Amino acid sequence: MRGSLRVLVTGATGMLAHDLVPALRTAGHVVTALGRDELDVTDPGECVAAAAGHDLIVNCAAWTRVDDAESHEREAFAVNAVGAANVARGAAHAGARLAQLSTDYVFDGQATMPYAAEHPPSPRSAYGRTKLAGEWAVRALCADSWVVRTAWLYGAGGPNFVTTMLRLAEKRETLDVVDDQHGQPTWTRDLADLIVRMVAADAPAGIYHGTSSGETTWHGLARAVFEARGLDPERVRPTTTDTFPRPAPRPAYSVLSHATLEAAGVIPIRDWRAALMDYLADSPIE
Repeated sequence: MRGSLRVLVTGATGMLAHDLVPALRTAGHVVTALGRDELDVTDPGECVAAAAGHDLIVNCAAWTRVDDAESHEREAFAVNAVGAANVARGAAHAGARLAQLSTDYVFDGQATMPYAAEHPPSPRSAYGRTKLAGEWAVRALCADSWVVRTAWLYGAGGPNFVTTMLRLAEKRETLDVVDDQHGQPTWTRDLADLIVRMVAADAPAGIYHGTSSGETTWHGLARAVFEARGLDPERVRPTTTDTFPRPAPRPAYSVLSHATLEAAGVIPIRDWRAALMDYLADSPIE
């Protein structure tokens, strides 16, 4: 799928699409960007109509309110599973490739080494279950598809952990941040660039992990944010997940392997620290 493509991006008002749409256009592709007010992914007819005439569809539409999904699993399933199935049928009908965004929450978070793409999923939350169902639907209904799992996203297109830490730094002398959840902070601009590079490389259908290289904890990320802004990182104190009980269980370990990217000849996303520095320099936060 080299050259200029006609690309449909769903969920176009979300944080990832904020960076993905311009990245695709800069790469020379013709992009149709549809938000949820313009495309209801739970409507199969709308999805088939929207997909027509496109070479590639990137499905960013998702129910991402992790805790709310615990008490609204049916609604989350409608978007994350049924919606993904509808988009996949539309892609197959149009003869288009599909990139489906998914999540680290499809795993149980109990591993001690990076999760391989083929590691058996075992979600512990409603959100994870609905996203896994979406993965299955996409792979069953659209053979020419990528599932791109990501995690710990931050970016200019929406509220995120990095901006939250900086705002709290102005209001509180100290912050207690969990230090027993491990993951890979990922800038949406870097994930957008990865998807563009996967398109250029004509990566084969399959499951890929779109997260930054390296790993840290939420506490480690908060300290890095403070350090980058010249604030005293000792103001960020470590605590445990038990201190902040939430409706949806958080994975203790969300580090994902990039082996399938490397096998496809696609360079994984750079180290999370370098990306964080660029994000803070590019998007000053008052």
